Amino acid sequence: MTPSTGAPAPLTALPLPGRAGARLCGSCDLDTRQALSTALGVVAGIPGPVVHLDLSAVVFLDPTAVAALVQASADLGGQGRRLLLHDAPYSLRKVVEMFPDECAALEVAA
Repeated sequence: MTPSTGAPAPLTALPLPGRAGARLCGSCDLDTRQALSTALGVVAGIPGPVVHLDLSAVVFLDPTAVAALVQASADLGGQGRRLLLHDAPYSLRKVVEMFPDECAALEVAA
């Protein structure tokens, strides 16, 4: 949420300095679904065996956003590559814990 309006935080993606990957900032929900899809498409195009996705500035992930991360990770896995999630929010770690089979493609850094 943005402090002044109480509106959901917009989603932005920034290059990740020093690593092949990106940093997501904001909220991943219905309002930002297209931005997340675009960001994950860009992330998938980053060359290298491991692509890093920093989630430390993500304030919310809805179930569709979690499914998009699972799909992006599975797609990279199908290419023999990995999507490594860093600083996953508690809500995402909890979903992975509660639904291990559905989230099996996700690799969350400790």
